[in-house]
Amino acid sequence: MRIPPLLSVLLAVTVLALGGCAGFVERPAVPPVTPSPALVKVEAPPDLTDDLDLPSLLRALDESLAYYRERGDKRVFCLPEVCYTGEEMASGLRLFKEIMTSPASEEERRRAIRQRFDFYRAAGRDGRGEVIFTGYFEPILAGSLERTERFRYPLYGVPPETVTVRLGLFNPKYGRERITGRLAGREVVPHYSRREIDTGKALAGRGLEIAWTDDPVALFFLHIQGSGILRLPDGSLLRVGYAGANGRPFRGLTGMMVQRGLLGENEKSYRRLKAYLEDNPATREELMNYNESYVFFRVVPEGPLGALGRVVVAHRSIATDLDLFPPGALALVRLRKPLFDERGEIASWRPFSRFVLNHDAGGAIKGPGRVDLFCGTGPEGEMVAGSLNERGELYFLVGKREGGEGS
Repeated sequence: MRIPPLLSVLLAVTVLALGGCAGFVERPAVPPVTPSPALVKVEAPPDLTDDLDLPSLLRALDESLAYYRERGDKRVFCLPEVCYTGEEMASGLRLFKEIMTSPASEEERRRAIRQRFDFYRAAGRDGRGEVIFTGYFEPILAGSLERTERFRYPLYGVPPETVTVRLGLFNPKYGRERITGRLAGREVVPHYSRREIDTGKALAGRGLEIAWTDDPVALFFLHIQGSGILRLPDGSLLRVGYAGANGRPFRGLTGMMVQRGLLGENEKSYRRLKAYLEDNPATREELMNYNESYVFFRVVPEGPLGALGRVVVAHRSIATDLDLFPPGALALVRLRKPLFDERGEIASWRPFSRFVLNHDAGGAIKGPGRVDLFCGTGPEGEMVAGSLNERGELYFLVGKREGGEGS
């Protein structure tokens, strides 16, 4: 859909924000008129155990504290019944660190968490708390800084004509809605689709290539993951992260391929999809073009970076819909995890609970019933992430105010 030419549109336009799995745009520190129905205040769940090591939790807490210190201190975070400042959110994280590093027994720490924190459960996709958990990872690809006969599939930086329009600046009824497109003369028009970029070469030859890879399927999944590592011919590593996207809708392939009879109903998995694309080079480009969403990259010194501009921590960072859930916040997840045998096959599933931090967002992670768990880097992270598609529960924890306000 074309937007009428308006010079004033340029006042509301910002170049796509640098981010991780998906873009996160800072918004004015004005609380919404009504709290989001995505969260419901509840009693603490009975199981407050954590299945991982303390150092990884402390690293994730520190990343959130750095976010509040650098970007979130001026924001207001509204949950049912009460709104919190960024400093209050950070204060709760510092309190949680004190509890978790105290010499108290495990049971005493759990008791302190129940007493000192309010719990908010995600309403979930059914309104009763059912959340679907998937996983994402940081892939490692072969790459090159120059185009060669082998390395001919480009990673593009953000085209300079890319713009994001915050519609709420024009009319409050649009709230936080925004659209991403490109400037064409005086108009904002839809950005190039995956087909136009990869098949039609709409961006080729403009000097936007930041690197090249030799595997179009791996590159396609790099777009979905949002960040990765390129192993260059001399053995050095180049880390790339999300820099923006074309604003086109993310569309998953597996459902469409089941409808076309290319995959069986019981084959709707990351592994089967990847294997099919690798085994069918004649048709894979057309299939991949079904997902119109296209990610632009940048070279990053550390990472992988999440949507808050902070490093995500393996098995401790989650991606959610940041329009619904407070960025940087402490959360508890309860679901099952896969256990693998020596061949890399799933041997069994084990229930677990774990404290995590809300560090990221994703093109397909929309609504109160979706969470993406960051599963790490390379083949091990890919193995876990590719297997995860589980129902579970998500709770956010916020430190109680003194005197019981907000409790």
